[in-house]
Amino acid sequence: MNDVQEFRITLTVDDFDAAVKLYRDGLGLPQIADWSSQQGRVLLLDAGRATLELFDESQAAMVDDLEVGRRVSGQVRLALQVANADRTAASLVEAGATPVADAVDTPWGDRNARVAAPDGMQLTLFTLGEE
Repeated sequence: MNDVQEFRITLTVDDFDAAVKLYRDGLGLPQIADWSSQQGRVLLLDAGRATLELFDESQAAMVDDLEVGRRVSGQVRLALQVANADRTAASLVEAGATPVADAVDTPWGDRNARVAAPDGMQLTLFTLGEE
């Protein structure tokens, strides 16, 4: 039985405005709610369907090697399915992200691009290949 109704990732960021510019404005995640108050700032953004992907160290190293050429990501890396990985990566760089590596075609047929958000969170943007 699955009792989970929603999978929510909470990012605590040093530069809230830069994060909003990247995730809401650059990536285009729709804003669902603004619960900001005198205690602090919070926005809820809709990121579509969520899954939890678990890697062991060997798999993480293989994916980093494939996408970047060396082991660079931390314990958490966000992977987002997008319509066009190259175009989305370019949009995020314009919104303040840093390119980590050029986009690559994976052995399983996807197109992957890697960028880092202003706070250092690495994002893999992937476009599914022809099935």
